[in-house]
Amino acid sequence: MQPLAEPVSNLIEAFSKLPGIGPKTATRLTYFLLRSDESIALGLARALDELKARTLFCRVCHNIADQDPCPICANPQRDHTLICVVEEPLDVQAIERTREFTGVYHVLHGAISPVEGIGPEDLKVGELLQRIQRGQDTAAAREVDELDRVPVHEILLATNPNLEGEATAMYIARLVKPLGIRVTRLARGLPMGGDLEYADEVTLGRALAGRSEM
Repeated sequence: MQPLAEPVSNLIEAFSKLPGIGPKTATRLTYFLLRSDESIALGLARALDELKARTLFCRVCHNIADQDPCPICANPQRDHTLICVVEEPLDVQAIERTREFTGVYHVLHGAISPVEGIGPEDLKVGELLQRIQRGQDTAAAREVDELDRVPVHEILLATNPNLEGEATAMYIARLVKPLGIRVTRLARGLPMGGDLEYADEVTLGRALAGRSEM
């Protein structure tokens, strides 16, 4: 059997490392790019290069952005006293599509999962507590970065409604409640075991409107 050309096998291997893509799908994608117009492959290469070169994590909320702070954190029209805590950047997009939420966000980049060896120290939980404390520090509130130092009145926990998401929400609630800040959770309009990024706008909008105390 004749071996594959090295550039072909390298691309198949690279595609195979992506989540949800097995060897067969990786092979189909590779041969599609081989047969397609050169501009498609070059466009993909440029997009991948720009993905790393031009994107960053917002220093305030840790969402993916192309400016720092991100447009949501930099928007004075948003309610900076209300922080919605989510697991992943895609969850921010899901909630924004509802047009029901006017606060700001904090992205944890994961959820507590002992099975996978992910603990609170692997998430942006410490940064959330620091953000809350900066808002409570009246002296710091007079410093330049005002949007990052607004007193926080409510933490809305919008982690996924599964075991990992519930564990993460309970952990954060235990840390935040003693600070005298209101802690709420998305209403149970979301299916148990589902992910926010797959929820429709109506269901997610009702869950936001019907959030409850923890």
